[in-house]
Amino acid sequence: MTSHSAQLKSAMPLRGRIIVVTRARGAGAARFATMLRAMGAEVIEFPTIEIAPPDDYALLDRAIARLDSFDWLIFTSATGVDAFMARLKALGREPDAARSTHVAAIGPATAAKLTNYGLEAAAVPAEYRAEAIIGAIGAARIRGARFLIPRAQVARDALPRLLAANGAAEVLVAPAYRTIVPHPDGIDSLRRRLAMIDLVTFTSSSTVNNFCALMGTIAPGQKAAVIGPITAATARQRGFEVVVSPADYTIAALAEAIREWAAEAGAK
Repeated sequence: MTSHSAQLKSAMPLRGRIIVVTRARGAGAARFATMLRAMGAEVIEFPTIEIAPPDDYALLDRAIARLDSFDWLIFTSATGVDAFMARLKALGREPDAARSTHVAAIGPATAAKLTNYGLEAAAVPAEYRAEAIIGAIGAARIRGARFLIPRAQVARDALPRLLAANGAAEVLVAPAYRTIVPHPDGIDSLRRRLAMIDLVTFTSSSTVNNFCALMGTIAPGQKAAVIGPITAATARQRGFEVVVSPADYTIAALAEAIREWAAEAGAK
């Protein structure tokens, strides 16, 4: 490699790489795509989830009406924080209403989102999975406590079961939003280019499953970059080779891990 080529590769480590971003449209996806493009990647924005209101707000509204009765409010995603706060506002209440409870957040992005509303998480597990919240809160504080979990309409039931098993007096799971499969432009074009794709990026199991539903058959060994162990497990089950999975579960960490992967993989 010539000196000029080496300098160019150093400045643009993803030059020549084609990377698919499957995150829902919004500021987070746009920021991630910008990071990758700044490193030279050709980015295909292909959102495989879309956020929509739940089928019914009744359960969440009843929970908000008695918010003071809960000891803990647990958020499993930044989307859940935004959805809950939007519903509070729709009901004429402010984020301060949540100050009457302890707040727990799964993942640093979720904890950071809370700060936008003037709230600080009292418990944030080191690992980005629902089960880890048990250790972060502590068994003694779970026994006899009442928990409200505003989250996606369809989600894993591991967290409610574990809280109940550890002696929680009440665990109320209230749908604050739902994820649906959009129909993004360029499906046929992406299908034709799949063999050329270097990485497909996933930030949740839903993005994996919906990508497969939209694409159909995935070529064995298709490489993926993911956030979190649950997403990684889903991607592997779907036939992806997970080559990037950062220890920190943030978009910035994912972008940096992709840069490191490209450097180790060598020039393309």
